[in-house]
Amino acid sequence: MTPEMVQSWIDRYVEAWRSYDADAIADLFSADATYAYHPWDEPVVGREAIVASWLNDKDEPGSWEAEYRPLHVIGRDAVIVGETRYADGKTWANLFLVTFGDDGRCSTFTEWYMKKPTSDV
Repeated sequence: MTPEMVQSWIDRYVEAWRSYDADAIADLFSADATYAYHPWDEPVVGREAIVASWLNDKDEPGSWEAEYRPLHVIGRDAVIVGETRYADGKTWANLFLVTFGDDGRCSTFTEWYMKKPTSDV
């Protein structure tokens, strides 16, 4: 994987999140992928289960903006960083640990997110 390939995957990830199109979500992940919303969670296992998980807990359209980029790519592993900003004013710092298969689909995904503190400045 190259940083450009990872960025392309990230862009498709954000678009799939925005649209909640089941086929677009499925296309991101290998058949036996794992997806952990937190590093300590039991991961969701399998493409179909990941799609169902996404569709079960949707964000309202237009309620968020996200910008992510690859921080480090080595072989098939990538560290992705970014930020998600919600219309309610909450902002989250994000870090994704992702492993890709030969076909460029994600085979393992672990998400770390932290709410950014607000500032009075």
